[in-house]
Amino acid sequence: MHLDIQAYNNKQSPLEKAICDLLATEINKTLDEAENKIWHAHPVWFLDGNPIVGYSKQKKGIRLMFWSGADFDEEALDIKGEKFKDASVFYNNTSEINTKDLKRWLQKARDIQWDYKNIVKRKGVLERLK
Repeated sequence: MHLDIQAYNNKQSPLEKAICDLLATEINKTLDEAENKIWHAHPVWFLDGNPIVGYSKQKKGIRLMFWSGADFDEEALDIKGEKFKDASVFYNNTSEINTKDLKRWLQKARDIQWDYKNIVKRKGVLERLK
């Protein structure tokens, strides 16, 4: 895991840190080929320069977001909008994280991707990669 991500996790409350550490560990295990770094102030994992998954601290809890998650067909993921194809879930305790679901979502994140890397070049238009 990138040292900046560990530093991000370490800044959280003990409960939030536990959630972030568990998420980072599972993401790194499942997407071991992904680059990870702090991007727009939050931990994010990339495949070939394309953002796939990340998390952030918000008022509702730790938000786990999948950039292309709207196409995962997963009931537990809250779809935020059709324009950007993202979907999220919030956690307030490690006991809420179903690692079996998380691993399935991460596999879908690898298999279902929209091209966020080139969204500016395409003037906000998303194109499906996989």
